[in-house]
Amino acid sequence: MQPAGGLQPGRLTDTGEARIFPCQACGADLKFHIGLQSLNCEFCGHQQDIQHRDDAVVEQDFHQMLQRIQQQRQERKRQAERAQAAGDVGDSGAAAGQRAAEQSHQEVRCESCGGNVEFYGTLTSTSCPYCDVPIQLERAHQSDPERIPVDAMLPFLVDRQRAGVQLGQWLESRWFAPGDFREGAQQGHFNGVYLSYFTFDSLTFTIWSGHRGDHYYVTVGSGNTQRRERRTSWRPVSGRFQRFFDDVLILANSGLQRSYLEALEPWPLSQVVPFNQQFLAGLLSRTYDIELDECFAAARAKIEAALQADVKARIGGDEQRIADMNSQYDAITFKHLLLPVWLMAYRYKGKSYQVFINACTGQVSGERPWSLPKIVLTIVIVILIIAGLFMYSNRSANGGAPGVLRLNSLEETTSTIPG
Repeated sequence: MQPAGGLQPGRLTDTGEARIFPCQACGADLKFHIGLQSLNCEFCGHQQDIQHRDDAVVEQDFHQMLQRIQQQRQERKRQAERAQAAGDVGDSGAAAGQRAAEQSHQEVRCESCGGNVEFYGTLTSTSCPYCDVPIQLERAHQSDPERIPVDAMLPFLVDRQRAGVQLGQWLESRWFAPGDFREGAQQGHFNGVYLSYFTFDSLTFTIWSGHRGDHYYVTVGSGNTQRRERRTSWRPVSGRFQRFFDDVLILANSGLQRSYLEALEPWPLSQVVPFNQQFLAGLLSRTYDIELDECFAAARAKIEAALQADVKARIGGDEQRIADMNSQYDAITFKHLLLPVWLMAYRYKGKSYQVFINACTGQVSGERPWSLPKIVLTIVIVILIIAGLFMYSNRSANGGAPGVLRLNSLEETTSTIPG
């Protein structure tokens, strides 16, 4: 996906492998300023507007993309077989490992200081560790035939300062976390990073059958043994229905706590804009490392769970049993998105913890250690409160409240005094 309308988000460098963002006023390096929503020079203060693309975000056909990927894989396999047959590769396994290593590690020379910037794994946008110049791999998110291009993205809206405030409030609400963890985590280092996601749309048609259970009560026994028992009347039911699923969101990056990232939802996906490298300037970015078909399998599991809930609602009654449910998926489309997250990795007593902040809404989710002394103290306090209430109730049952006892004694004493 090439920039539209002559869009020039920066300048190519190092034989066209990377892109940098020079300031038009002083030549220093521009970074995306979250508060201003523009490119900004930290040295001279020059602001440069983001050149927005006018093309609409379009859904892609899922099956067509799978077919294209399959053809590419077959072509790579044929090329490897031809090379091996020609004697160009002595050990196909070693050659494959070498290619994988080259793909997962790439070095780009920094034009500013001459240092080598290393890109590992799915990292595609970073800053030079020596001079902090923002550098991006040129084609990682665009039209590389080996990769699915990014269709759209949500720019960062929550800046670092507000993210710190959100984190502080989240930590303060974690009373059972150790005090030194809460204090240290607030001093932790944030990284702004774009993560890769796929969204899926599909029209589903479901045929189902099952049983509806309705509760009723009967009286059994007689005399002292008479009681009411609940029973269930079952009857068969069946039906069919259509449901359209829109933007089922699936994380396409590994190595992250998926449950914590899911807790950041919902995302304002109606506000996505076409992919633009300028939004990445000065921020980290990753391309996907979980393939499209694997992500759809995860999306399908979400859809199946929702359809099961729909079937149970249609069965109705007090209890439901699903005997059979078959769903057909039509018109499957997808989008490849980049979504912004503030990520804080914190190490505490030899263990790493991750905290994530939705950089559009400010929602915080993550993990933290538990303080055993605080938990024990809370349990002791609860036990003491329960014991106190128990003693008070027993004392009241045996003679009333202490104040009432004193009043009764006084009345009995005065009643014995002669007229």
